[in-house]
Amino acid sequence: MKTYLIKKALNNNVLIATDVNENEVVLIGRGIGFDNKAGESIIREKVEKLFVLNDPKEQEQYKQLISTLDEKTLKVLISAVEIIRERAGMPLNEHIHVALTDHLFFAVTRMRQGMAIRNPFLLETKALYPDEFKIAAEVTAMVNKQLTVELPEGEIGFIALHIHSAIVNKNIRDLTIYSDLIVQLVKIIEEQLDIDIDKNSIDYMRLIRHLRFTIERVVRGEKIAEPKKITGLLKMEYPFCYNLAWKLIKVMQQTLQKEIYEAEAVYLTLHLQRIQAKIE
Repeated sequence: MKTYLIKKALNNNVLIATDVNENEVVLIGRGIGFDNKAGESIIREKVEKLFVLNDPKEQEQYKQLISTLDEKTLKVLISAVEIIRERAGMPLNEHIHVALTDHLFFAVTRMRQGMAIRNPFLLETKALYPDEFKIAAEVTAMVNKQLTVELPEGEIGFIALHIHSAIVNKNIRDLTIYSDLIVQLVKIIEEQLDIDIDKNSIDYMRLIRHLRFTIERVVRGEKIAEPKKITGLLKMEYPFCYNLAWKLIKVMQQTLQKEIYEAEAVYLTLHLQRIQAKIE
């Protein structure tokens, strides 16, 4: 029978314990923190949920965070992470326990105080990460119902970014920088082409996904093959779009501080020309 050694009860439903390999674990279960003391053992059957925080810094941050939450809120926020884990069907970076719990707690607090925060990347996030957005919508609906709040659609976008961050093991700050960069690039395209791109159109979806994959390749330092035969043709046939592509690439270079290869300008020109052709 698997047992854990209790180190500390954080509240009636949450314990900090160690397993047989002396890994620190967080144990969650109804009433398991009541009358259980440090140094005692608890069997696995009494535990509803368990997760390991390997990073000592993450452990400490999580302990401090959940000690400030009332038990109902904590239970709901833990359930939110569990929904994400089940729907994602893959390992998540453990930082989601701290980052998403902290984000949701303050989002709920702000809403109760009438302080909603606008999400400037909502449409882009929805288009770039549709699977994560769907999971985030389910999480938001659950939180709204259980805690009797009305988190807006913008929060679904924020939660989706946290989910994507945990899945691909990328810093949420970097993802936010990339989203902001995409918004900037789209604005430049709209200004230069003198259009308002339909944010629900398939062309918009293709454009921002191309921008996303370009950014990811640049960050990784990945070089794609340059189609030399059409480079000269594009310069000659579509000089405006080709020059606009390079303008966008210079903005990327300035933000990302990375080298960007000429092949990226070629493929970006094709996307821009497709958009321009539809408005002529």
